[in-house]
Amino acid sequence: MLHELLLALLGYTGDLIVDQRERQRSLGGQLPSDGPISEECTFKLAPDISFLEPSERDAIEKLISLGFYYKELDRFATKCRDLSWIRSTNDVPILQASDLLKEKTKQPSMYRRAIANGIVEILSVYRSAVLHVEQKLLSDPTPILATVTQGLNKFFILLLPLYELIVEIERDDIRGGQLLNLMHKRCHCGVPELQACIQRLFWHGHQVMYQQLSSWMVYGILQDQHGEFFIRRLEDRDVESESSNPDMFQKLGTKLPDDASIRDWHLGFHIFLDMLPEYIQMPVAESILFAGKAIRVLRNPSPAFRCQDAVSHQQLPRGSHRLQGFIGRFAFQREASGDAKLIGEELLPQSEADKIDLMLQELKESSEFHKRSFENAVDSVRAIAASHLWQLVVVRADLNGHLKALKDYFLLAKGDFFQCFLEESRQLMRLPPRQSTAEADLMVPFQLAAIKTIGDEDKYFSRVSLRYRRVFQYLLRLKRTQMELEKSWASVMHQDHTDFAKHRNNRINYSASQQRRQRCRPMWRVREHMAFLIRNLQFYIQVDVIESQWNVLQAHIHDSHDFTELVGFHQEYLSALISQSFLDIGSVSRILDSIMKLCLQFCWNLENTESSSTALELEHITEEFNKKSNSLYTILRSSRLAGSQRAPFLRRFLLRLNFNSFFETTARGVLNVVRSRPTLPLIHQ
Repeated sequence: MLHELLLALLGYTGDLIVDQRERQRSLGGQLPSDGPISEECTFKLAPDISFLEPSERDAIEKLISLGFYYKELDRFATKCRDLSWIRSTNDVPILQASDLLKEKTKQPSMYRRAIANGIVEILSVYRSAVLHVEQKLLSDPTPILATVTQGLNKFFILLLPLYELIVEIERDDIRGGQLLNLMHKRCHCGVPELQACIQRLFWHGHQVMYQQLSSWMVYGILQDQHGEFFIRRLEDRDVESESSNPDMFQKLGTKLPDDASIRDWHLGFHIFLDMLPEYIQMPVAESILFAGKAIRVLRNPSPAFRCQDAVSHQQLPRGSHRLQGFIGRFAFQREASGDAKLIGEELLPQSEADKIDLMLQELKESSEFHKRSFENAVDSVRAIAASHLWQLVVVRADLNGHLKALKDYFLLAKGDFFQCFLEESRQLMRLPPRQSTAEADLMVPFQLAAIKTIGDEDKYFSRVSLRYRRVFQYLLRLKRTQMELEKSWASVMHQDHTDFAKHRNNRINYSASQQRRQRCRPMWRVREHMAFLIRNLQFYIQVDVIESQWNVLQAHIHDSHDFTELVGFHQEYLSALISQSFLDIGSVSRILDSIMKLCLQFCWNLENTESSSTALELEHITEEFNKKSNSLYTILRSSRLAGSQRAPFLRRFLLRLNFNSFFETTARGVLNVVRSRPTLPLIHQ
């Protein structure tokens, strides 16, 4: 009886102490190690035992429950530590459907294996205690039950909670970060011995997480073959499905890039919330995500950058920058690819990588998880990665040059270029755009404008291609409207001077010309009002908004040495452009769009002022313009906008518009009072 009890305490049943599951199976053999965990104790004394007192039966059944817990914990550890699933695909024959299904449902877990290693440590202490009890009984055989109970009593507060833990893990299929979260919750208990055991299991689970963090934040490699890490990679099909969402296109402002490194940075990796432990805050997880992506970029710079870096270090003769761009793209590709490791070493020195690895190694060796120490280490790694990424982007990749090119070509800072471009494309833009060929149609005047104004002086022009994004469209329409209003005045003045030269000796024709000039004078008054509004709006946006915010951005770039700060500053710059240009206020942007359309219609109708239908249409355009401009002024001076970040420069814009109180007088009550329709007394004469 003694030996059978001791064997039962180590999970081996027999005739006196039986496992009811084995009896029900009628096999008499051991349960398979990968079988399900039983949710209730199945170790019982055989019912036909008659030589035990009830008190002895109760004491023995309580003791053998430890054997049941030990057996289930051991089966769980054996199953989780089984490495038979690691096979080479070349050595494995074609599996049957049932085998494939079995392999699929196994779902190996590195985190469960780590927890199982901790459980094995605890079970080894329990086995040593059972062995010590056996030695004690052999040296002094009486009293038996008291000796066993006294020797193993402390394990009742350990094995039962551990058994309940593995039951929950198996039942809910808990793995990865979810398992760490469960360990973290179980660590908070009032029993010091149990807390020490759970903390040890927690430590084992963290070893896997630190290994994954080290791989990600030191080498930029994501080691997560079972999908248990809270940083997850999006496969190509997932990227395509994500980018098919219109919101994603709007966020990126462009089509899906072809460069794999750019695609990886924007869409390749994300935080998988299901595997993010609750004790790791979202900002910390975002820092980990950023650090890993930055290390990937620094260790594996894109081919485009390697080529550009190779070109920048070459002493090329002066010539066409387009030719240099061609050479950089093709001629240096082979050499640059050969120097990829060298460039990666320059961008992230090995000493910095060793520093990151040392910080993670210190966390890994700590016996307890300290949240503050973990967050400080992550912040330090993020700072190192951000600093080197700043060096790459600002210094080696010439961030200011690229931003200046974006400002020149997409914020219309190169006024001479766009003046020429609009001249070349004037007739084309009067036609309805063809969606399929609009970009190609505009490339001819685009290239002609470049030849006439830029030449070889701008090395970034070869990278510029037309994309009608929101701000660019808005600025281009504004520039085009301003140019058409100027051209309408110049065209009519030229015609008037021609008429005067032809008929200076003919009093009759000269008198007719004078009458025509008198008849069109109200139209010129309206044109001047239009030009006044458009000129001031254009000056406000180009100088008070774009140039002013550009200076702020340049100051931030000069003072910053952190890439994440640069991203924030750039986002602030874009937000300021949007808000201070009123593109985020639907009512204002719609009015501005209507005003520009009315101005263009006015200019085109002025080309034919003889017909009565055109005169009526001009009168309608004039009336609509007056309404829209007065509404615009009323909205811009409202209290809602006066307290926003638009306020300082907006007040200057309103002051320019209303320098003689004209707008204030004509716009008073425009939203609530129906004004009389303005008349043009000489238009029909």
